[in-house]
Amino acid sequence: MSYERFMDIAIEEAKQATAEGEVPVGAAVVIGDEVIAMGHNLREALNDPTAHAELLVIKEASTRLNRWRLTDVTLYVTIEPCAMCAGAIVLARIPLIIWGANDSKGGGGGSVFQILQEPSLNHRVEIVSGIREDVCRKILQDFFEEQRYKSPLTPLY
Repeated sequence: MSYERFMDIAIEEAKQATAEGEVPVGAAVVIGDEVIAMGHNLREALNDPTAHAELLVIKEASTRLNRWRLTDVTLYVTIEPCAMCAGAIVLARIPLIIWGANDSKGGGGGSVFQILQEPSLNHRVEIVSGIREDVCRKILQDFFEEQRYKSPLTPLY
């Protein structure tokens, strides 16, 4: 199976997020060779701190499949999920997550928190990381560099 093919869909969603002024994180839910849901962060547009790409595509997939147990899907995301999203992934019983870049500041898949494979939880998620890592990291770095450029730290006097 080509993980890159579906990661490219998540990357395109991350690019769309950038165009909309959102933190560029994209995600896709896949069953076999079929994309069930895809999306990107919408926190700014919805004024919703929970509108992360992962949660949005999990909700869409659950609605389309008419079930909350997503035991036959694969989740692709451009960056390691945060603790909130990692918790939702476990609760949805998603068996496999594939991400691009690790998140050393807030990752819930092992970089900071180990939620996805926590032995005390009733479900553990298989992880594949580093798929199109350089591209995923660069999209985020470019976005935050642009944000810093727009917000000078020195006064204008």
